[in-house]
Amino acid sequence: MLTMNEDQVNDIIQRWRDTQEEDVKPDDYQLFKNLASACLAEGDGEQLLQFVQDEKNQGIMKSMGHVLLAPLVNEAVKKKKNVNHCQAAITHLIKTCSPNHLLNSLLQVIEDIDPGAISETILALIPHLQTVLLRLDERKAASVGLVLSALQRQVSRLPVPYSQQQVEADELGLCCCCTALAAFTKPFIEEVKRKEGTTAEDEELKTEILKFCMRSLREPLLEAELNRDRKSPLWLFAVDIMVTLPAIKEPLSGLLFFSSQRKSTMMDSSQTNESKACLAYLLFVQLITIDSFPAVFSPVFVLQCNVEYINHLLSRKKESYLLKGLALFSKSLENIQDNSLPVSLLEQKSFYSVSQNLRQLLTDCPMQHLRESGLQIFRLFINKLDAEAKHKFFRCMLKTSSHAGVESYIVKNIRNQIEFSMKPGNANKWFLGTEFLPLLGLVLCLPQGAETDLLNSMDKIMESLNLLRYVLIRDKELRSNVDVWEELCRIKDEYLKMLRVCISISRSYYSSELKALKEDQKLKAKEARDAARSNRLVRSITIKHEKVSNMSPEVQHQVLQSALVTFDLMESLIVRIEEITEEKLTKLN
Repeated sequence: MLTMNEDQVNDIIQRWRDTQEEDVKPDDYQLFKNLASACLAEGDGEQLLQFVQDEKNQGIMKSMGHVLLAPLVNEAVKKKKNVNHCQAAITHLIKTCSPNHLLNSLLQVIEDIDPGAISETILALIPHLQTVLLRLDERKAASVGLVLSALQRQVSRLPVPYSQQQVEADELGLCCCCTALAAFTKPFIEEVKRKEGTTAEDEELKTEILKFCMRSLREPLLEAELNRDRKSPLWLFAVDIMVTLPAIKEPLSGLLFFSSQRKSTMMDSSQTNESKACLAYLLFVQLITIDSFPAVFSPVFVLQCNVEYINHLLSRKKESYLLKGLALFSKSLENIQDNSLPVSLLEQKSFYSVSQNLRQLLTDCPMQHLRESGLQIFRLFINKLDAEAKHKFFRCMLKTSSHAGVESYIVKNIRNQIEFSMKPGNANKWFLGTEFLPLLGLVLCLPQGAETDLLNSMDKIMESLNLLRYVLIRDKELRSNVDVWEELCRIKDEYLKMLRVCISISRSYYSSELKALKEDQKLKAKEARDAARSNRLVRSITIKHEKVSNMSPEVQHQVLQSALVTFDLMESLIVRIEEITEEKLTKLN
């Protein structure tokens, strides 16, 4: 708190009027700022404005006025009675002070933003920042880059509204900030377009605009829900970014598919996979500026390039990332001919990773709508693979999924491929010849042997038995190769033999559990009757036989009974397979 009287203040002001700019001391800047802050704190914004605009004080304004920006902006953001006077004072200082001094002060204001007033402060600063930058004669490009980076650093602290209701409310002002940022960059984009990189300074300005666009794609656009049917502020911001890139002579195909090492180094960490993943999503899914995208790239080439971005998105846990990754994957597959993708693609690390990430989404994601979308794309991806690629993909999934639901889906697809291969003109070694046997060996397999948990593996086992029954019924093509048929029969016999052992052990275990449960319930009923006959309160009953599950006895009974029914179903399928085998042998003989 300042304790000077009016005469002391007037003496200091007169000394400043008589002092040249180069003779101003650091203490003078701080004192000037403190005096202004005290004036504003007392509600005397009008008096401060008069002082700032007074002709006699313009020397002081030119040399020290920039230090007043912080208290004036902070006061203006509060939107109290001083707001109009503060805004007028800021406008006067922006016109009067050195642009270099102003820029440094404004950057400090951005750095020191109150976390509770980020959007209000940015919206108050942006028009003045634009004016200051346009006044600069030297190092404009670097200054534009500093300002954009500082502003985006603060905007990234704001949560991204996701639902339409949140976007419309825009409570924390992110949408308003994005709209203001787009308007802020317009004159600099026009300058880049007008000069077309004739000097090093022009090229640097172009680079700074490119960095801004790539940062914007990563934050906030990657997390935003973007829909062309709803022209939200974030959608319009995305369109602005996508239009800007070709406007500054940065072809989208070059950014996505052919980024040079020089450009990556020049852009530091701004041009990341996340930025390009969002760029690919906006281009291929939302079709923003798709008309300007070259039509010379084949669908397979586009998929190969996009799979890196798809993989990056599917490896994340955020819903917005997963949705964009699934949508981009779907669009990248759409224009590819069925049964055409070669096995060489699956040998690429990115394709292996993306299939594993998709499998993990199917098994681990808690959101049903994402799992459903993932399953549709899983099916679409399988359809696009040729026979050899399908064979390799199925083997990979059976070896790595460790999930009965995924494995049963794969087994069902194997049966579909066998059926397809049996049609005229579709025969191949991958699903009818020698190469089919290793795949069948993975299908008819109980990894834990006799200790296999049949209930957890039920989906795959039932589907595997159905596949085996189908193969035995439609055996003509497979029997034509004696070696293949003999090996198939050997695999079948070993599988059924082990499965029978598993069923026997499991049925015995679950029957004993069911019997124990019934006896336990009888014991509890008897104890309840004994307790009712006596007039004692029994605090607790200790039963030696503890249950593994915490389910109620009624639910336990249902589960155990259901398990026994499942074993009966498996047994009946095995019996039917053996009957078919006998019938076929009888006909052959």
